[in-house]
Order: sequence, then C-alpha cells, then structure tokens
Amino acid sequence: DGEDLYDEFGNYIGPDLASDDDDDDDEVEIGHRGGHGRPGDDGDDDFDEEEGDDDEAADAGVAGSSGLALGKGDEDSEMRVVLHEDKKYYPSAAEVYGPDVETLVQEEDAQPLTEPIIAPIRTKRVYFRERSDVPRTTFDWEFLTDLMDSPKLIRCLAVAGHLHHGKTCLLDCLVELTHPDVRATASDVADGRAELAFTHSLRVECERGLSVKCCPLSLLLPDSRGKSHLVNLMDTPGHPCFADEQAAAYRLCDAVLLVVCAAEGAMLGTERAIQQAMQHGLPLILCINKIDRLIIELKLPPADAYHRLRHLIDEINALVHTHAPTPELARPLTPLDGSVIFASSAFRFCFSLASFASLYKQKFAPRMDAGQFAERLWGDVYFDAKTRRFSRNPISAGGKSQQAQQRTFVQFCLEPVYKIFSTLVGDVETNVEAVCQELDVPISRSELKLNVRPLLRLVLRRFFSGWDPLVEAAVRHCPSPADAAAERVQRWYSGAENSDSDGGVCADMAACDPNGVLVIHATKLFPTPDASGFHVFGRVISGTLHAEQQVRVLGEQYTLADEEDSRTARVGRLWLLNAQYRVELSRVPAGNWVLIEGVDEPIAKTATITGADSACRRVLTYRPLQYNTASVVKVAVEPSLPSELPKMLDGLRKLSKSYPLLACRIEESGEHVIMGTGELYLDCALLDLRQLYADIEVKVADPVVAFAETVVETSSVKCFAETPNRRNKLTLIAEPLEKGIAEDIEAGGVSLSWPRKRVAEFFQHKYDWDLLAARSIWAFGPDASGPNVLVDDTLPSEVDKDLLATARDSIVQGFQWATREGPLCEEPVRNVKMKMLDALIAPEPVHRGGSQLIPTARRVAYSAFLMATPRLMEPYLFVEALTPADCVSAVYSVLARRRGHVTHDAPVPGSPLYVVKAFLPAIDSFGFETDLRTHTQGQAFCLSVFHHWQIVPGDPLDKSIVIRPLEPQPAVHLAREFMIKTRRRKGLSEDVAINKFFDDPMLLELAKQDVGLSGLA
Repeated sequence: DGEDLYDEFGNYIGPDLASDDDDDDDEVEIGHRGGHGRPGDDGDDDFDEEEGDDDEAADAGVAGSSGLALGKGDEDSEMRVVLHEDKKYYPSAAEVYGPDVETLVQEEDAQPLTEPIIAPIRTKRVYFRERSDVPRTTFDWEFLTDLMDSPKLIRCLAVAGHLHHGKTCLLDCLVELTHPDVRATASDVADGRAELAFTHSLRVECERGLSVKCCPLSLLLPDSRGKSHLVNLMDTPGHPCFADEQAAAYRLCDAVLLVVCAAEGAMLGTERAIQQAMQHGLPLILCINKIDRLIIELKLPPADAYHRLRHLIDEINALVHTHAPTPELARPLTPLDGSVIFASSAFRFCFSLASFASLYKQKFAPRMDAGQFAERLWGDVYFDAKTRRFSRNPISAGGKSQQAQQRTFVQFCLEPVYKIFSTLVGDVETNVEAVCQELDVPISRSELKLNVRPLLRLVLRRFFSGWDPLVEAAVRHCPSPADAAAERVQRWYSGAENSDSDGGVCADMAACDPNGVLVIHATKLFPTPDASGFHVFGRVISGTLHAEQQVRVLGEQYTLADEEDSRTARVGRLWLLNAQYRVELSRVPAGNWVLIEGVDEPIAKTATITGADSACRRVLTYRPLQYNTASVVKVAVEPSLPSELPKMLDGLRKLSKSYPLLACRIEESGEHVIMGTGELYLDCALLDLRQLYADIEVKVADPVVAFAETVVETSSVKCFAETPNRRNKLTLIAEPLEKGIAEDIEAGGVSLSWPRKRVAEFFQHKYDWDLLAARSIWAFGPDASGPNVLVDDTLPSEVDKDLLATARDSIVQGFQWATREGPLCEEPVRNVKMKMLDALIAPEPVHRGGSQLIPTARRVAYSAFLMATPRLMEPYLFVEALTPADCVSAVYSVLARRRGHVTHDAPVPGSPLYVVKAFLPAIDSFGFETDLRTHTQGQAFCLSVFHHWQIVPGDPLDKSIVIRPLEPQPAVHLAREFMIKTRRRKGLSEDVAINKFFDDPMLLELAKQDVGLSGLA
C-alpha cells in the first residue's frame, strides 16, 4: 500500500480519496465535533487540539474581539460555520486609529502623477509683506484716532507722477521718520543697496519693482511749528497702464502731490497725472525729486542746475495752464509760496525756500526775518556780501564780473548741498569731520566708517532734520476735508442739483458733519489676505460709521425710481489701512478714510454706502469713476480643464472687482474675453487670475484690440423700418458727428442730466448747432457718456409729438443697442449722429410696446448706418521713448515697421537724453517695447498709452479684396482684413447680411432709387 502513495516518477500523491458515503459520514462527524475535515485526517488527539484552538480563534474573530480567522466566544455557544467572506484576519482601521479618524483606501491609481493623492494644505498670500502686528511708531495711535474727529487737521493727498520718479521712495522717507523699527530692520536699505518700498505689499509689485495698485498710508506728521496733522497719503502707480488706480485714488483725495524727477523732467506720466488732477479739480503741490542726480549723474554746475530746475517748473506750469478747465486751477506753482519743494528721496532729505531760510536764521542770524529772506531766495535776485543788500541785477563790485555773480538760490541753497556731496564723495577721511562740525551735524567715530552712500544719507538727513517742508506744503496748499467738502459734493454727487428736496443730505455732506446722514464714497476694493473676498475702501463724507452697523449699499445704477441696484448689509470690522498693516477702529467720523469688512458682495466697481434708517432714504449715488484712458487690448481665456469653468467664472468676477477699468464679457461664440489698457495691465490681471482668484491653469489666446465702427458720409437715402405688427414706422438717417463732441461727452464736458436749456446752450455756442437740434437731443449712446447722439428732427406738423413721446424710451433703447454692437463686426459705434426724420406711432398702447419698437429702432439704425459709408476705427497709442542721441534712428526704424510715425523729437534740457514722441496702432504694438530694446541694446525706455481712435484705411465692405492667409496685406486692404477676421473670431459670417437689417419694403425702395448694396451679402 505504501507504493500507492507515489506516482511512477516518485512524486508523493497521497492515498486515494474516500467514497461519497465516507465523505458524508466524515461531514456528520466533523459537524458533530464543530470542526472542519481535512483530507487524510485520522482523528488523532493532536488534530483535535489544533482544531479546537482554531475554533476558539475563529469565534473570537467573528465576535470582533480578536484578529484571527475563527473563534468561539463561549464554550456553550452554538457551533457554526464561518464563511470565507466573513473571516477577519486583521483589525479594522477604526480599531487601530480610533472612531474619530476618517480613513480612505484607494485601490486604483485614478489621479495623474503630477497630482498628489493627499494634496498639501496651501494658504494663499495676497499680500507678500503683510504684517500681523502694528509696528512701533513715533506717535501715539490713540492720539491719531482722536485727531480723526477734527477734520480741520486732516489732509488727504494723492502721490502721483511718472514711472520711477521716486513716489514710493518718497513715502519710504516718511515711513522711516515715523516707524523707527522699520528702518532698523531693513538692513539692505540701511546699507543703501535697496529701497524699502513700504507700500509695495503685493508679490507682483515686489518682483517687478513698480506699483500696480494704489496703496494708502495714514501718518501723524508735525509741521515746522510742531503742530501735528493727520496726513493721509495715497501712493498711485506711475505706469500709464494703471491710470484707473490713479482715478480711484483721486476721487478720495483733496490735492495731488506731483513728484517729478529733476533729471528727466516732465514725462508722459507727469502730463497725464496733471490732466487727471485738473479733471478732478484738485490743486497741485510740486515735489522736484532726485536733485542728487543733477550732481552725481549729470554733474551740472550749481548755476546750470538752477536753470534746469527753473525750466522744469515753467514746464509744469505750462502743462497746468493747458489742462486747467478754470482759472482757479491754473494757479502757477512757485517755490515762493511753498507749493514747490525740492527733495532727494534716495538720500532722505527735502527742503523749501522757507526751510532753508529758517535754517540760516537758526544757525547764523537769530534776529533775521526768515519769511522776507525766503522771498529773496528765488528768481533773478543777487546778494552783495559787502553791503549785505539784495538786488535784482548782478552786482559787479568786489572784483567779480556780472556773469560770475550767483543768484541767491544758487548761493544759499544749492552750493551748501553741492559742498556736502563733493566733500563726502571726494576725500572722506580728512574732510568729513570738519564739514560736519561746520554744518553743526553730530557724527560719531563709528558712523565715519560707513560707506559713502549711507554716510551721505546720514549727514544730509541730520542737516535738513526732517520732512517739515512737505508737511508745510500739504497744510498750506491742500484743503482740509471740511473746506473741500462743498466743492466735492457739487462735482461728484449725482443729487447735487436737487439739494433743496433731499432732506438735508447735501447740506450734511457739504459741512462734513460727523453727526449728519451717513454717506460713504467707496472707490476701491482690496482683496482679503486669502483672496476669498474683498474689503471696501472709501471715504466717509458725512456721518459716523460704526462697526457692526446696518447699512445700505447703493450701486452705480441706483436711482430713487429704480432701487434694484441696492442691498442691505451689516458692517463687520473697520480698519485704518497703512500699507503693510492695519489698525482696527470702532468708529470712523466724517472726513477720514476707512477699510470696511462685510459689504463687498453687491459692489461691482464703486458704490455709495449710507445708513439703513429712514433718514437716509433720500441719499443718491456718487458718479462712477472717469478715466483718461480706455480698455482697448483684449485676450480670450478658457480653463485648461473644462470642468473648472465655474472656478474661472468666479475668478473673473473677482478680477473685475480688483481692477477698476478691466472688463470681462462673453462673446456670442461663447469665448470669455478680458479687456485691459495694455500688455502689462493684462499680464498682471492674468497672473492674479491664475494664482489668487481662480487658482487654476488657464489658456490664453493671442492678444487683439477692440475696434470701433463709424461713418464718413450722410446716409444716401432715408432709411425706414416697420414693426412686426405693421402699426409703427421709423425713419432715420446717419451722419458723422462734429469733431470734438465725442471727446467732450466721454470726458464729462456735457451731460443730459443737465437742464435742457444748459445742454442746448452748450451745443449752440461750442458747435454752432441750431436751436431746434440742440433742444431735440434724446440720448447719447451706447450709454449716458457714449460718443453717439440721437436727435429728434421730426416736425410737429408731420408727427404727433405726444405719441412720439410715449415711444421715446423704447426708441432710445433700440438706438443704444445698435451703437453698443455695430453691424460690421459687433463692435461699438463712434462719432455718429442719428436723426429721426419721421415716425408713425400706433395710437393704441398695446401696439407700440417695447417688444415692437426696440428691435425696429435697432434695425433702422443699422440700415441708416450702412447707407452712410461705414468705416472701421482702430485705437492708436501715444508712445514716449527716452533714449540716447545715437539711438534715435533705431527708434524711427522700429516705429516705421509697425505703421507708427514720430510727432516730436527733442533733447531733454540739461541731459544727454532725447525724448521721441510718436503714434502707434495698438494692433501693431504687441512686442514693441521688446523690439525697441533689442534694436537699441537696452538703452531706450518707452511707455505707451491709448490716445485716440483713427479710421482704418480701406473699405470694409469691398468684396473685391481677397484676403490671403499668412501674407501681409497692403494698407488699403486692412479694413476688410480686420472686419473679416473679427467676424470669424466671433463666430459670424464673413459678410453683413442684407435681410438682417433691411426690410423688404426698404429693399424695394432702394431698388427704385438704384442704390447699390455692394459689400452686403
């Protein structure tokens, strides 16, 4: 039998299996014992013991008290068979980690390798340099908050100027003056290797080295007499692409501190800052910064430096006179009245004529009248040291020629500064100590070992001792909130004309009354630190805002007749925003800036916030912001993953709130378009979209520009259209608008909210309109400040004026719809005047409803437009390039390849640089700055900004033009090319359809008059 246990190859195979009956008997026996049978079991005691152990373990596992396969909780319990799926070999996760821990098991790798299974916790940081604590200051915060109750001691200024002229660095000087710890911890700044840039809190600002957002700063600063004032300063971007931030800052300020570089002079950003200040009615204070460049870089003698400074002041005054709308704003700036100060933010000093006179009085002549001395420190005034008298003519006595005689400003102001620079830069070891003793500047032995730049900064800061001249200029030439309130209300409040019936709202705002009706003008939205929402920044015009107060938020479209654009909200916390840190407040009275939590939800761009009580029901809104530029560059965006479209839409809504002039829209083709002022503007916006607001990857199309549509002739025929019910008929013609009207409307020079007589006088006197046409203006389009005009030119003898008045609103809506999306490529219409010549209106109201008249008015406007020789318009940029003389020819050649042309080319006075001014089509401007720097080896620096609209050469409806792909088109084909490519991008057919804009009766009329419709499909 033993041989049967092995096969023929000697492999062990075991005994034969028992019969079926034996199996049944074994199962009964095994079931009786409560165990499991095994092949070949002989029923010995060892197996019984092992089986018993297994049974105990299995029963224990089923009961949940053990980790083995089988178990028995009790010897007397019923024996049972445990299925395979019920066996439990290991403890559960809940037993190992506890019931409070959630565990997830992923058996299949369903995620890409680039995405972690458990994503790390990421915290967004909007503000790269935000401080959680309030740093130590030289003033007491309790005293500052008490000073907020005294509007007469408050000043609100916007710091504006050209890019890199030292605005942020100027504010750093004030921060270091009032924040000792900030200066001490900035080691790079102390060594002169870098600037503090305290108002640069965003990462993009720190990386690019320029301001992108306006940033407020509230400081307690003393004047020369030691009297403290609460000075609110708003650092604004100098790049012209961010002019919208400048406009938002100007609306909250009472004056502008204009910072101009002494070496470069008035540049593009300087002129546009002056232009915007004049539009807002704000007085100017001129700060000529970087005078150290005249000494160190340009190496001008003191007399030449004086002529450079004088020429610069005359240049600024000429710009002020050019852009000032009233003689009061055209007040000349002069150092004699303290409206001009001189500074070097890099070396931390500033002075004025009065401060230098006080310095001489303190050190040399205590009995001297400093005021009279200061009046003789500017202009062609000379001092005779022998007679100790001043003269208007050069003095030749004493052996000096008249040419060698120095003016008093050179002798008493510039020469001491030059002497300090020349001594410290020259022989430091032997002369510094003697010069410091002569100037009465204390300096230690360890400080004498400093490098030249920090040593210069230290000596000059101690010699001029503070920034009193800047504070004096702000106190003297910037009106307080109480003094500027009345003019502010008259200029920006939409209900100023009806002040007699508003229940005293205008009176409270004009008096800056902290006990009056609560009104807050909010112009800026700052994102929260995690970018999940926004905090609202505004100015309290009247009343007092308290934390946790119930308020009403009024949007830009709010009116007393239509209160849809308003919402009730509860104010959260209140802060005083100081660039990198915030100070929490319990209340904010009138005349102050405030950062508000919890009311940002209904605000799109700007808002007016008022109280929720019945006394505030008559409050109207402040007018929307006015800009001196436009969003003409656009890109299309879409998420990399289509499932993330909701995230992108939410991010676009937040992005629109963060950038005042940014516009987001959806084309009919479904693409999402972002419109901005330039390449840098959109670059910063897209970076915020990716990293802050949407936190997704987006795909961006090639940039394009916005176009406009216009006409160059009067409509060849009277165009008419009937409503679908055949009960109404409108007749219109289109013609070009007189030059200058569109610009006046867009700049706010005329508004239909004026009394009808005032509007008529404006068009009569300035544009020679007849009285009937001037009094018959119905609307501007596509909005209240749009560059198109609708005129009612019907006669009472031919048209029922009463019936026409009932249909006016519907016709105006159709006209504004037509001018918002023109017939050529659905771009806005510009410079078009549409005259209504005839109107047949149904007498029954049911037959003249909006559903009948609005699309008909739009259609007849389109047909009149197409009959008036339509043309495309493209935006042109104004380019200003600063370049050495040997690179001017390269600037010309780069511009010529991009359809640009130079308008001005001149050297900068007192400098080896040239300024080249030119016009460049926006569609050819992409990459222009890089191209220019490549051709000039990085020596040319240019800035560009939207300037005007210009007609594209060629006929966009000329079907004989064949557009060949990947080939440049001649100039006369550009209009056709732009129209076709724009229509393709928007998902439209290549040509304008006749049946879409012309009714059949109109087509028959055109056929009778033999009017061609060339170019129309």
